[in-house]
Formats: sequence, structure tokens, C-alpha cells
Amino acid sequence: MSMPGQQEPQAADSWEPRAGSKLAVVGAGSVGTSLAYAALIRGSAHEVALYDVNAAKAEAEVLDLAHGTQFSASSGITGGGDITTMAGADVVVITAGAKQAPGQTRLDLAGTNVRILEDLLPRLLEQAPDAVYVLVTNPCDVLTVAARRISGLPASRVLSSGTVLDTSRLRWLLARRGGVSTSSVHASIIGEHGDTEFPVWSNASIGPVPIREWKVAGERVFTEDYLGSVASEVTNAAYKVIAGKGATNYAIGLAGARIVEAMLRAENAVLPVSTMLQGEYGITDVALSAPSVVGARGVHSVVEMTLDEAETEALHRSAGALRESLAKLGI
Repeated sequence: MSMPGQQEPQAADSWEPRAGSKLAVVGAGSVGTSLAYAALIRGSAHEVALYDVNAAKAEAEVLDLAHGTQFSASSGITGGGDITTMAGADVVVITAGAKQAPGQTRLDLAGTNVRILEDLLPRLLEQAPDAVYVLVTNPCDVLTVAARRISGLPASRVLSSGTVLDTSRLRWLLARRGGVSTSSVHASIIGEHGDTEFPVWSNASIGPVPIREWKVAGERVFTEDYLGSVASEVTNAAYKVIAGKGATNYAIGLAGARIVEAMLRAENAVLPVSTMLQGEYGITDVALSAPSVVGARGVHSVVEMTLDEAETEALHRSAGALRESLAKLGI
């Protein structure tokens, strides 16, 4: 039952995308098309538009997706090689950029993808001046700072997918170990979406039970050794997938669609997206992930968790690594 003034929540299968809502996806590669596909199936927006400089590829992807709209929750998909297809979008998700190669770190991609943004963002702003812009291209934290400075938009309207997917990976692993549903696991990865990210064990729980106290068959299963190994597994998960199939796409597509929904449904959902910090946790001038309230028009606020001393130090190390990358790029 909802409190007075709150909207009664809808069941997932009864959700209808808001009439007229438009999601624009930039980039018809594996991530962009996976995100568009997930958004269509989930009904993330009334209309999905897909744009790529490779017009033939974009048009073919749109046609393939359009053929299945009888079975999807969204009303339709449009797009191609003309950037005007982005016009009037409520949310623009940018997936275009150089792809991460096997063995390459996310920060190695920074220079190339910043230059792509410098060309792309002004043209997108002409088409969708009122949109919220979501970066999925890596390194997403660095690009969030670059995008904000290129666009001049307020921090609330420029964010990236951050550690939303990393947090999902973590919860999936903990749920398997704990013998529970993923939705019963409350744990977050924060910091850089990359090598310096880390889980906040001091706040992690299954239901109301602190993670270290959870038992299976009378035994505590989340030992310090296990927690250390699972943190490493999450951080390196993308590298493993890339080594095997060349890219990560399905899970990030779903994560991106989820972020879009939080905005278009005005959910005020708490998600660990990456946005510019403005004094939270004593950090300024960098974008990194922390639980944030995401709703209509973007990020409403960054939630400041109580961190233990080691976690506080880890977060500041992560911010320092990102600050160093920004300095090298002259951002």
C-alpha cells in the first residue's frame, strides 16, 4: 500500500511506457543494439531511436528490431544514419566509442573517446537540448566529466552507467553463495567503474542479516577469503567476458535500460550510477559511482553511506586515480 501522495507501484508485467517518452541510443554496435533490444522488450520508453554513423548498419538493426515489435512492450523503434532521429529525446544513451580490446584497461580508451564526444555531443544537444545524457562508453567516469564540460549541462543531467552492472554482478555471485534470490541481496560496488572499484562490505546484507553473519546449513559462508575473491571476480568480470566473446553487451544493455526506466518512470530509485561529486564523501571535481537517487530529469542526489575507515580510504584512492587520468587528458 502506498503512502499518501505516492503512486501505487505497478507490477512489472503491467507497466506501459509513458506516452510520448523517447529514448535515443547512440551507437549501433553490440552494446547499443543490446540496450535498444532490452528497452523494447522491457517497455523502457514509448519510442526507441537508434543512431549510428554507419547508416546501413543502423538501418539494418532498426529493421530487425522493428520486425519483432508485435511481441515487445514498447510502441516502436526508428533510426538510421541521420542524427535528426535523436530529436526530442527525453534520455540519450551514448554507447558509441572505441571498443575495449583484450588486455586493454578502460583508462587506455580515454583519449580516443573524449575526442569522439567533442564531435558528437554538440550535435546531439542541437537535437535533444532538454535530454538527460547517459554515458555507457568506457572509461565512463572520465567521459562523464568530459561530457559535462563539453555540454555545459548541470551535473544532474550528465551521468554514466557507473557500477550498476558491477553491483549486479556482485549480487548475483553473493546470491548463489547464500542460496537466496538476487533481489534479497543488498550490496554495492562503488568508486571507479574499473580497477579501483570495491564492494562496501560494511553495509552489505542478505535481507536484514549482515553479510558476514549469513549462514547456510549452520555455517557462515561469507568468509574473509571468499569476500576477497568475489571482489576480485567482479572487478575482472568484463575482462573474462571480453577474452571469450570480444565484448560485454547483454548485461550492460539490461543495466542501461534499467537506468532509463528510473528516469522515465520518475522512480527516484537508488542506483550506483556515476555522476560528478560536489563535496559528497569529501570528494569534488571527479565522477565516480555511489548510490544515487535517480528519477525524472536525472540524478537528484548522491547518497552518503557510512563507510568504515578502509572503505573511505579506498574511495579516495579511486577518486585519486580518476583525478590523475583527467589531469593527463587535460580535462
